[in-house]
Amino acid sequence: MKKVLLVEDDEKLSLALRLRLGHMNFQVHSVSDAIRAMDEAVKSHPDVVLLDINLPGGDGFMVADRLRNHHATMSIPIIFITASERSELEDKASKVTRSYFLRKPFDAFQLQDTMEACECL
Repeated sequence: MKKVLLVEDDEKLSLALRLRLGHMNFQVHSVSDAIRAMDEAVKSHPDVVLLDINLPGGDGFMVADRLRNHHATMSIPIIFITASERSELEDKASKVTRSYFLRKPFDAFQLQDTMEACECL
């Protein structure tokens, strides 16, 4: 079973995503802040990280930078998620190696398509 690390601070969205990802046959590890994200990524070594951009304790780009600079996590695909309409966030996310982008709200089909694009399914 493949693993996903979900880094999302919205409790309702986190629960919904954990359920959806479980139905997609992922083992889900989740944290709600940037501080714990790196520790959990190293500990669980997920196949993909679903990473909110706006987080307590730092932003998703800080987490992505740390992931890319650690030998154990440098090649894990990252799917950035955000509710922000700021176009520069998508541009910034596109510069991160092996990254993808979803704008909230997204549906199950968009999530599945993105997981397929990053070869996580």
